[in-house]
Amino acid sequence: MKKKIYYWSPSLVNIATNKAVVNSACSLKKYSKSYEASIINFFGEFKDYYEKLKFDKIDLIDFYSNKFHKYLPRHGFFKSRFSFIVIYILSFFPLLYLITKKKPDFLIIHLITSLPLTLLILFKFKTKFVLRISGFPKLGLARKLLWKLSFKKIYCITCPTEATKNYIISLNIIDKSKIFTLYDPIIDVSKISKLRNEKNIYQNKNYIFAAGRLTKQKNFELMIDGFNEIHKQFSDIQLVLAGEGELEKKLKNKVKNLNLENKIIFIGYEKNIYRYMYKSLCFLSTSLWEDPGFVIIEAAFCNTPIISSDCENGPKEILPSNDYGYIFESNNLVSLKEKLREFLNDNVKNKKIVYNKKMNCLKNINKFSIFRHYLAFRKILEK
Repeated sequence: MKKKIYYWSPSLVNIATNKAVVNSACSLKKYSKSYEASIINFFGEFKDYYEKLKFDKIDLIDFYSNKFHKYLPRHGFFKSRFSFIVIYILSFFPLLYLITKKKPDFLIIHLITSLPLTLLILFKFKTKFVLRISGFPKLGLARKLLWKLSFKKIYCITCPTEATKNYIISLNIIDKSKIFTLYDPIIDVSKISKLRNEKNIYQNKNYIFAAGRLTKQKNFELMIDGFNEIHKQFSDIQLVLAGEGELEKKLKNKVKNLNLENKIIFIGYEKNIYRYMYKSLCFLSTSLWEDPGFVIIEAAFCNTPIISSDCENGPKEILPSNDYGYIFESNNLVSLKEKLREFLNDNVKNKKIVYNKKMNCLKNINKFSIFRHYLAFRKILEK
């Protein structure tokens, strides 16, 4: 009999974790006949993946109408926390009923983890709970208490990077034999290879590409300041930003005040970012933290040179040295400018250096393929 795997990952906006959930479920379906994967679709957050999930025969378990999320605020710290509370309250009994009635063998917990962990504390289930840490965790008193109580009954914890695994071990609140590194299933070789060849409006122009939610984490203000410093020297270069978020208006006003509206282009949420990565001069990340950094990995697979901050945790494992990309000190404008100039000069005078960095990085990201994820995940489920 097939083992039933349920994924719990409600989200207010389209984020990289959604892609990881879908790819993980599809990897089980594609490479094994031993598992039956289902995704709990709280209010339509997986609507962009309906066709893929239908094609791969992944079951979606709907809680509410996909119009429901329109009534919940998505951006801003306090507004998003309010929405999380609403989701927690409304989902308590439906999730309890689902686990009790359907009795999945495993429940993989990605986002809004407090609810399933609370249920784990309060009730006794045959279902094995797996906490999938998505991003570097900020451990306040409430979360630490919740973890201490729920980890007594949890099956295991998976971490997206070695650094995060070591951090969880250092907390000493769960047996380290239950903590695993499980790299996200980011690289779908056939899909990305096809999508990156689609045309985009900047196909014949020189541009630096960046992508991500327009939030504090991505540090786009530093990126704009860095580009402002170098664009006069490299006058034919543009910066193309893909993404949406609560800082969109502020960032656009900053660009306007710097008279860079013809140089820095906002294209909003872009479903196919690979076509922009593939044709760009390089991919630029100024994040304050990443774990692991989906877009950096995707850019590397698109054979695109990478300029990145040395922030915790993912970039340090994806780009362990300057032999893999152009690494600048996190949140340091001077360091960013130096690396931008270094890359742009190398791209003209030392293309072999750029090529070698790309190849080293490409070799280093093999562990993020969907197949590698499946192999590691299967071992964890069968440990």
